[in-house]
Formats: sequence, structure tokens, C-alpha cells
Amino acid sequence: MAERFLQVLLAVVGVIHVLPLSGLLGASALARLYGVDASEPNLELLMRHRALLLALVGLVSLAAILQPQLRSLGLVAGFVSVASFLGLAWAAGAVNAQMRTVVFADLIALACLAIAAALHVKGVR
Repeated sequence: MAERFLQVLLAVVGVIHVLPLSGLLGASALARLYGVDASEPNLELLMRHRALLLALVGLVSLAAILQPQLRSLGLVAGFVSVASFLGLAWAAGAVNAQMRTVVFADLIALACLAIAAALHVKGVR
């Protein structure tokens, strides 16, 4: 039962990180995701790269569902991703509605990661 719960937590974290992959489609997809004008080519490139890196974190989290040896890596990568974004968002102060949605999703991911890490450290299998 605890193993299944751990897998569900990793799935939630994985999905949250894979969802921005649609940003690879370009500036209009990034505008829908984040409410920002990413039509400037350099910003678009950086944001599309961000989408790809987040998807990699998500894929590690999803792979860790079936490959327990990847769980430490998935948890650390997830924590770094989520905590760094939340810290930057907090420091930035006011954010638009789409970014508040991202903050909320990352808070959910942070809670899932904390519980999953506790179960992982406990040795749930």
C-alpha cells in the first residue's frame, strides 16, 4: 500500500514537470502557459529549453515509479527544480495569474516530494 502511494506521488511530480513540454511548440504555447510574451527569439529559446529540462526532470520521476534505483535521483532533481522556482517566484513578488498557477502546482509537487522522500528514506518497497 505504501509503495503504491509512493508511486502515485512520483507520478504527480512527474506529470507536473512534463506538462510544460508543450512550450516546445513556440512563443504562442509559452504565452498560454506563462502569460508572457516570448516572441523575442532569445527569450523564446530560453523558455523552450526550460520546457525540455522540466520534462527531463518529469521523465526521471516517472521512470522512478518502476525503477526504484532512480528514486533518489528523481527526488533530488524534483526538489531542486521545485524549490528553486518557488524561491525565485517568492523573491520576484507579484506574478501574473498563469505564474500563480505554476506556483500552486509546484507547491503541490513540493508536498508530494516531501512525503515521497520520507517514504523513500523509510525504505518503502
